[in-house]
Amino acid sequence: MHDFTIETTRRTQAVNITEQVQEALADAPTSAAAAVVYVPHTSAGVVIQEHADPAVGTDLEMALERVVDDSWPWKHLEDGDLNPWSHARAALTATSVVIPMREGELALGTWQGVFFCDFDGPRTRTVMVATLA
Repeated sequence: MHDFTIETTRRTQAVNITEQVQEALADAPTSAAAAVVYVPHTSAGVVIQEHADPAVGTDLEMALERVVDDSWPWKHLEDGDLNPWSHARAALTATSVVIPMREGELALGTWQGVFFCDFDGPRTRTVMVATLA
């Protein structure tokens, strides 16, 4: 398994991590059937989405902020900071994705990329990548 970190700069941010995931798979056997990309955080997630247009990430950020509004009467308090929207937004994404592999490469569609989504940034976050036989 390989880990890498992401430095986010905004509270809600979608970061295209496709290249970092592929780099983490550099030593993967060509016989590997799939890659698992896992995010070990409760206020972040991972999704597969269009990556050709950088505006897609921005649109995703805005959509999730609109679907889960910060100003709702939230109950969850953590260390005096109100961040329950981050957990609700993360629940709409995934903690992991499984991507088929072909000859050591991610078998993504033409327009697909892997996005790390942070909902409680800015922070330093970890992404874990492993292969399946």
